[in-house]
Amino acid sequence: MRRAARLGSGAAAVVPRSRTLVLTSRPGFSNSPNRNAARSNQRSFQSGSKLDSVAEATVIGGPSPLPEVELPEIPETPTKNKRVTIGEILERRRKAGRLVAPTAAGCDSGVFKGDSTGKPPAKDLSHHLSFEAAIREPCKLKQAARHLKTPGIISLGGGLPCPEYFPISSISLNVPDYLHSPTLSPPEVHPALQDITIGKYDTLPSAPDRKEYDLSIALNYAQAHGSAQLIRFVTEHTELVSNPPYADWKTCLTVGSTGALEQTLRMLCDASRNDSILTEEFSFATALETAHPLGIPTFGVPIDDQGLIPSQLDHILSTWNPSERRGRRKPHILYTVPSGQNPTGATQGPERRKQIYDVCSKHDLVIIEDEPYYYLQLPPTTAPAATPTNTTDFLESLLPTLLSMDTDGRVIRMDSFSKVLVPGSRLGWLTASDRFIERFLRHAEVANQGPSGFSQVILHKLLDETWGHEGYLKWLMVLQKEYTERRNTLLKACDEHLPKEVVSWEVVRAGMFQWLHLNHHLHPDFQTKSILEIEEEIFNSCISKGVLIARGSWFRAEQDLPPTGLYFRATYAAATPENMTEAIKRLGVAVRESFRL
Repeated sequence: MRRAARLGSGAAAVVPRSRTLVLTSRPGFSNSPNRNAARSNQRSFQSGSKLDSVAEATVIGGPSPLPEVELPEIPETPTKNKRVTIGEILERRRKAGRLVAPTAAGCDSGVFKGDSTGKPPAKDLSHHLSFEAAIREPCKLKQAARHLKTPGIISLGGGLPCPEYFPISSISLNVPDYLHSPTLSPPEVHPALQDITIGKYDTLPSAPDRKEYDLSIALNYAQAHGSAQLIRFVTEHTELVSNPPYADWKTCLTVGSTGALEQTLRMLCDASRNDSILTEEFSFATALETAHPLGIPTFGVPIDDQGLIPSQLDHILSTWNPSERRGRRKPHILYTVPSGQNPTGATQGPERRKQIYDVCSKHDLVIIEDEPYYYLQLPPTTAPAATPTNTTDFLESLLPTLLSMDTDGRVIRMDSFSKVLVPGSRLGWLTASDRFIERFLRHAEVANQGPSGFSQVILHKLLDETWGHEGYLKWLMVLQKEYTERRNTLLKACDEHLPKEVVSWEVVRAGMFQWLHLNHHLHPDFQTKSILEIEEEIFNSCISKGVLIARGSWFRAEQDLPPTGLYFRATYAAATPENMTEAIKRLGVAVRESFRL
C-alpha cells in the first residue's frame, strides 16, 4: 500500500522500511551521495510503523490549497497530554534509521513526531488569514519537482551552484561537553572541552565517519522551511517541552523571532479591514515597531505581577466599540510574552496561562506566543525551590506553555536560539497548525528563503550530533543557574543603592529584565512637569553619569496616549557583577538628584 502525503515545502518525503529516512531534493537537482539507492528505496517502499507510515509522496509542485471542507469539532475532553521522553525519541530514531536529506530536500516535520492517535485535528482557523496570505501561490520552481519522479530524467532545471566551487572545506568548533560531563559549569570554566569539525563532504558513503549533514548541503540553496536535519531536532524538542494536544501541528525554522513576527503579522492582519492586535500594556518595543508600519495599531491590556490580566482581556473584547478604538474592528490577535515578559519581567503562572487561553478561545483569537526567555525561569530569592539535578526534573519544573494547552490550533509559538545560544545565529523556529505553517512558508519562499546555512549546520553539529537532547537540556540548566545569580546580584544592588521611598520593584521569576517603578507623584516637580519630562531628565542624568537604562515609555503599547506611570527597565544579562552594582549605584544617584532626596 502507498498513500500520498502532502508536504508543506512542495517536495516529497520518503521513509522506507530499510531504516533510512530519505527526503528528496529540490526541484531540478539531486546531490544525494547515493541517488540510485535512494530511488530504489522509493520504488520498494511499503508502509510500516508510525514513522514509516508516511508513505512515498506523489511529487507535487507545491502545497495543496487550503481545503474547503469543514473539520470535525474538537472533543470537549481531549486526550491527556502525556510528556514524551528522550528515551522514546532515541528509540524512534533507531527504528527510523539514518536520515538522508540531500541538498534542498523537502521536509514535512510531521514525520519526526510521535504517535498522534487520539489527538483531535486543529480547528479550521483560516478565516484569520490576511488577503495577502490567502492568495500566495507556491514557487513555480518547486512545482517542477513533480517531474523528478520520471525514470532516467536528467535535470537542467535548478540553478544550484556546484559545491566544488565553495571556498570553505571545513569549519572547526571548540565547545563544552555537556552530554558526558557531570559538571554543569559555564563554558569559560568548563573542564571538558571538545573539538568538533564540519567537513564539506561528510555525508558521502566514503567519508571516514559518515554524517547526516555537511557543508555541501548546508551552504547551498535550501527550502524555506530549513534543513530536515535541524527541523527533526526542534520538532523533537517541542514534543519534549510542549507536546501539543492536537494532531496536525508542525514546525519550521525561522530567521529569528523578529523576522518571524513580521511574517506572522502579515499572514494574519490586514490594515484594509481595520485589524489591530492586543498585547500587554507594556510590550517589546521592537514588536510594536514591527506592527505599526504595517498599519496595525496595538492596544494594551492591563497587567499585574503575573502579566496580562485575563478578566481585563475578556472585558476589553466583550465591550469592544470601534468608535472608541479609532475605528478598528474587534481584534482577533493576541501577542504575548508569557515568561520573563519584556520589559516588565512578569511571568504568567500555570492557571493564568489557562485563563488567558480560555478567553482567547471564547473570543476566537489567535495567540502569538513569543517565548525567547522561556528557559530562563528563575527560583524565588526567599526559600528558593530545589534546583533540578537532572534533565527529567528540569523539564518537569518548567511552566506549562500555551502551546501545551492548545486544543484548537490557535497558538503560534515562536522559539529562538538567540537568548540561550547565540543571537548572531538569527535562527529560531515556529510551531503552529499545519495550515498556518503552510501559509507562513509561502511567504518565506519569496522573502528570506529560510535561515543561514552556516547557522543551521553549526547548530545542528552542536545540538544534534554533539550534545543531543540530554546535553542541550543540561546547557539550559547551566543558563538557569547563571541567570539566577545575575538577577540576585542586580536585586542586591537595587536594595542597597536605590531610594526605596520612591522606587519599587517585584522580584522577576524569568528572563533578563528588572522593571523599576518610580512614584512620580512624589517628585517635587509633579505639578509642573509631565511624566515624560521627568523620565527624560533621569535618563539624561544617567547617561551623563555613565550608565544606560531603558526608558519605560519606549514600551507602551499605545504610544498615542499619555503615560500613567514612571518606569525604567534594567537588564542583568551582560554586565559583570561589579559593573552591574556600579550602574545601579549611579542610577540611585540620578534618581535622588531628580527627586531632590
